[in-house]
Amino acid sequence: MDKEFDLFGNEIVKDVILRDKFIEPPFSVLDTKSGSWQTRKRAWLAKGIQSDIGRESNTFGKFIPNKGKDRFTSIRVSTFDPALCEVLYHWFCPDGGKILDPFAGGSVRGIVANYLGYKYTGIDIRQEQIDSNREQAADILPVNNQPNWYVGDSNILLDEMNGEYDLVFSCPPYADLEVYSDLDGDISNKPYTEFMELYKSIISKSCNLLKDGGYACFVVGEVRDKKGNYIGFVPDTVKAFMDCGMKFYNEAILLNQIGTAMMRANGNMKSEKLVKVHQNVLVFRKQQ
Repeated sequence: MDKEFDLFGNEIVKDVILRDKFIEPPFSVLDTKSGSWQTRKRAWLAKGIQSDIGRESNTFGKFIPNKGKDRFTSIRVSTFDPALCEVLYHWFCPDGGKILDPFAGGSVRGIVANYLGYKYTGIDIRQEQIDSNREQAADILPVNNQPNWYVGDSNILLDEMNGEYDLVFSCPPYADLEVYSDLDGDISNKPYTEFMELYKSIISKSCNLLKDGGYACFVVGEVRDKKGNYIGFVPDTVKAFMDCGMKFYNEAILLNQIGTAMMRANGNMKSEKLVKVHQNVLVFRKQQ
């Protein structure tokens, strides 16, 4: 195949070559709106992954004062993108590697991991969530290739775990943006100061189980306080990892589908708030 060069004599590396090797081009912007991304996502969902099951009975939403009365508003449950799992596992975990997820949530990260030959261990505090995850995995994966899901408080269970993992991978609660339960160990129902104390502890304990040279990858997004200001959850997450000795190694912007953003834009801009259509993919490395 003839090589192509730009005006400065640099070889042009065509996108198709990068996709063949890396699934998606290894750039610092990941576009979930692209045709190739959506094709892969549909293929994963066609296998029967339903990450929202097990979460519809949550106390998901918030009580909001309404003319002296409290009313409960529920929001559609968020789900993790299986195509993102595939990419990040491929980039940051060796073939057949062990993955630890301290905020497991729905089934998708575990099912995708074991389907691709990795060995996944996830922790979630809600029994109904784990029951749903196990049921889905049993329908999709061979009986001898099931993810390990544990029910309990990660801050406690991680103390009892041993062995080493190749990748710590999770999408934690975005502070109290989504309240998953009223259980004692659920950090999503805590005030931010207490949330961060527990969050840092879970991060530190997870990274203690990570192999030297291994990576930790958290997908996070910024959150506003009651006055509409960002609380700094993304930089707080970076600091939490660095405080436990991890090195900040990569950062990527995950561009989400626009969805209802067009409809929300007019309302948001009444108070000059930009509509958020991205998340942050933060990658840390444990130095040898």
